[in-house]
Amino acid sequence: MLAPGRAVRTHFPIFSNVEEPFHYLDNGATGQIVDEAADALLYFETGARANVKRGVYPLADAATNAFDAARDTMARYLGAGAADEVVFTSGTTMAINIVAHALAEGLAPGDEILVSGLEHHSNIVPWQLVAGRSGAVLCVIPVTGEGRLDLDALDVLVSERTRVVSVTHVSNVTGAITDLTRIRAAAPHATMVVDGAQRAPHGSLDVQSIGCDFYALSSHKMFGPTGAGVLWGREALLERLPPFLGGGEMIRHVSFDGTSFAAPPHRFEAGTPAIGPVLGMAAAARWMMQQDWQAWALHEKLLTERLLRGLETIDCIRVVGPVGLQERLGIVAFEVDGVHAHDVCQVLGSRGVCLRGGHHCAQPLMDVLDLAATARASLAPYNDSDDVDALLEGLSEVIRRLR
Repeated sequence: MLAPGRAVRTHFPIFSNVEEPFHYLDNGATGQIVDEAADALLYFETGARANVKRGVYPLADAATNAFDAARDTMARYLGAGAADEVVFTSGTTMAINIVAHALAEGLAPGDEILVSGLEHHSNIVPWQLVAGRSGAVLCVIPVTGEGRLDLDALDVLVSERTRVVSVTHVSNVTGAITDLTRIRAAAPHATMVVDGAQRAPHGSLDVQSIGCDFYALSSHKMFGPTGAGVLWGREALLERLPPFLGGGEMIRHVSFDGTSFAAPPHRFEAGTPAIGPVLGMAAAARWMMQQDWQAWALHEKLLTERLLRGLETIDCIRVVGPVGLQERLGIVAFEVDGVHAHDVCQVLGSRGVCLRGGHHCAQPLMDVLDLAATARASLAPYNDSDDVDALLEGLSEVIRRLR
């Protein structure tokens, strides 16, 4: 097990390949790739590359076995009941589109889909498309002034017509952790989908205890390659759902009289999958499962506190989201009065401090908060106090030059 902070960086090649100063605080958008994942990706593409599922020669057999092992690994990372509950996707967006499309056939006019005001566009737009096709109604859990979900509204919002609840596990803007237990209890009859993109990089999960029916995550946010992700679904539900995409690998038999589909998860994996990225994602998950996440969570909490307290001392800065440390992760959005977030991030970038600026694919939340954009710092286990201090010092230059 590694101590969090600078020691972790020895496992991330980016830190030996980019010149200092380099303070990477954009982990909410993309985490850096860990050595183990990069090695797995490179090994497959240069020394073990073959298609999976149908080949019978040794190289193809080995690729299929590695792919199956990756499914086992991701099932363990998620706490899934069976490996066949793991559907490989290109990322969280595709995962949510798959489940939204599949559930659409069971919706009728007047049925209700409940999302929240904290959602990323990837957990809004697919449901809007589904509502448009089915006649279902999209309902929204409101957001408090602190950037959390107003779950008291569930008493009014949840009805017997609520068929789907799809919410984020952690806000990609405010860092607030959603009380999924309370939502599950409020809508036990609804299919519950969780966008886990921001939670998955913070240690292994237990989807069984969460009580959801579907959970989506992305490899590139959890220190794996880009282009891979997972949709976890309860086995009984996956067996009942139709496929989203058609093509090779997802069928049992095809004729011009009709097609029968393979059992899950293959029914939802049309075409050649992103084999190398999936193997890299599994390698990242194995590496993450070896770490002391209790210690890493404490480290992140201390850094988050350092950042929040530092921002509080600057008069013209307002934190967008919880200013306390309870039920939140190290995702901190803020605005500098009178300075656009892009300008903030550009000045910080010139000092080697990497932040995200914009609406963070959460325009409905920006509208509620009456904001056009924010700057956002998001922490990972390889960050340390030097990164936070570099951000705070950089903000002094931002204010001096731009206000």
